[in-house]
Amino acid sequence: MGQQWAKRIPATVAIVCAMFMPVPRARAQAVTLQEQLAAQYKLAKLASDTSGYSVTEEGTLLAVQKGGILGVPYSDKTLLTTKYESGQVHGPNAALTEARKRMFGHFSTTSSQGQTTALFKKGDKVYPTKIDVNLDKDTVAINIVECDTCNKTDPTSYNKANVVFQFPHGSLAKASAGDVEDTIGQLLAISDDSQQQDQGSQQQAQNQNQNQNQNQGQNQGQGQGQGQAQGQGQGQGGGQAQEQAEPQTIQMGMTTDQVQQALGTPTKIVNLGPKQIYVYKDLKVTFFGGKVVDVQ
Repeated sequence: MGQQWAKRIPATVAIVCAMFMPVPRARAQAVTLQEQLAAQYKLAKLASDTSGYSVTEEGTLLAVQKGGILGVPYSDKTLLTTKYESGQVHGPNAALTEARKRMFGHFSTTSSQGQTTALFKKGDKVYPTKIDVNLDKDTVAINIVECDTCNKTDPTSYNKANVVFQFPHGSLAKASAGDVEDTIGQLLAISDDSQQQDQGSQQQAQNQNQNQNQNQGQNQGQGQGQGQAQGQGQGQGGGQAQEQAEPQTIQMGMTTDQVQQALGTPTKIVNLGPKQIYVYKDLKVTFFGGKVVDVQ
């Protein structure tokens, strides 16, 4: 009986584990996709002071590809949601939009008319400020804020919006990050300006690395040159020391060339025909017939 229970326990454990496996697997996929999108889209950061809101850290610059995204100023507590599904832009809930009309008046495109909402136009530049992946609902939500300096908006309002990308049921968990980014790019494409900035930053980093490598190479070359010079100097010094350590011997019968090789060039040469005298600092060498006959 005990052996039968022992055999059943592993099977029971396996069944229980299999029942709970899909949940952590889905969560792991959601986290992975979230991380991949976060790596692709750098989020911007905003802060406020007495003068109002401003971008403190720029994110990945996106260009709006289709009209229909409705936004509100960044200071507004309301965040309107625009849905993108099957290539179509669906604006915020009509009831909410109508309520805002009654409260704040009709939509306006100028601050002098009391703008409370604004439609993003095709080509407007925006930053992502938040990305949320929901596998259960097959949605990717991206909060965006207008880049007023890019769009030359004055006075600044930093209009914001929430864009929800709706994917077919059950497809988001199987989709690759590249496929998701392609869908996002249909409405919010990475701007060429952002790519140029990234390339410029990469080029600048490469140039810095090249300069550092060149400087290191020059320093190494100088060090090697100095080492060679020191080695040559040491070799010459060692040779001279060795030469000085070994006294030169002048013998009877040596030729003038042999004496000069041993003692160097004389300071004076006295030429008396067949007789010659080589005068050095501390001695005199007398030659007769080209050979040493006397040393004083």
